[in-house]
Amino acid sequence: MAAAKRRVELPQPDPVRLSLAEALAARAATPAAWDNVLFGTAGWTDPTLLKSRSFYPKVSQSAEERLRFYAAHFSMVEVDATYYTLLPVDAARRWTECTPPGFVFNIKAHPIVTGHPIDVARMPADLRDELTRAGHARRVYPDKLPQEIYAEIERRFFALLAPLSETGKLGAVLAQFPPWFRATRGNAKQVAALRGRHPEVPFAVEFRHRSWLETERRSRVQALLSENQLSYVCVDEPSSEVGGLPPAAFVTHPELAIVRFHGHNLGGWNKQGASVHERFDYLYTPQELQVWAKPVARLAREAKRVHAVFNNCVRNYAVLGAKGLSVLLEQEPAASS
Repeated sequence: MAAAKRRVELPQPDPVRLSLAEALAARAATPAAWDNVLFGTAGWTDPTLLKSRSFYPKVSQSAEERLRFYAAHFSMVEVDATYYTLLPVDAARRWTECTPPGFVFNIKAHPIVTGHPIDVARMPADLRDELTRAGHARRVYPDKLPQEIYAEIERRFFALLAPLSETGKLGAVLAQFPPWFRATRGNAKQVAALRGRHPEVPFAVEFRHRSWLETERRSRVQALLSENQLSYVCVDEPSSEVGGLPPAAFVTHPELAIVRFHGHNLGGWNKQGASVHERFDYLYTPQELQVWAKPVARLAREAKRVHAVFNNCVRNYAVLGAKGLSVLLEQEPAASS
């Protein structure tokens, strides 16, 4: 987590690349949508987006005002803050009040779900004190937690979903497993346990170790997800030895398919200790987005809903990518045609 806080100077975007992306995005509908595909970004308050003054009005806005503005341009958003800390239920209730009918939130799962280490300093004060007394002052893996603390963290995370579910605004819970989570029998059981432990939650699974998509195993992984009604998260990311998965697009749950766009910043992706912004500092060109138009259109024919989520949240790059892809899909036959 410390790397994410480190201040770095990001390079300025290539002016020609930026001009092409802006021209394409300017043609997008408001909100950006195509057939049964919703477009959005991973968060709506990234500091570099706010500092760029390239999306929100150039006036002071509260977080709720920004969400209202965002919801006029997109019909879905991914909430990543839920990975880092436990938010109060009232936060989700306010989100529902700030957004129109039909708007949906994808919620990134807390480490209690995926097995990442928990940053104790980011926990609510009462749990932070309990963890410190239990000997966990900095970071702790979920399987090392006392059972009562584990259960309470899990309860609070899933409680946040209630206002979203009640208003029909919960899209999915994104379970993004860590890069060291390999395709083993034990880990496959952990994936299947998501459904058994939380039968009503709409989970979407993103793998970050390429073993899950190896040719000889891919069909079994697809079956695992399908049998447990888990949506596979297709990814567009650098072709890297460090967890880079191929851009495979397939549906494992007929209700929902998701594509997450991480960019192609190979240098940032592979850099040891890179900040979040260094890792995802990438602006898609129209040509790169065009490559995904047909796969996304096919997903739209095979699933009831599709979410295209841009995670390259540096400046307005994710906004431009989400809008741009929505324009390019207008050239494809609609799923309903």
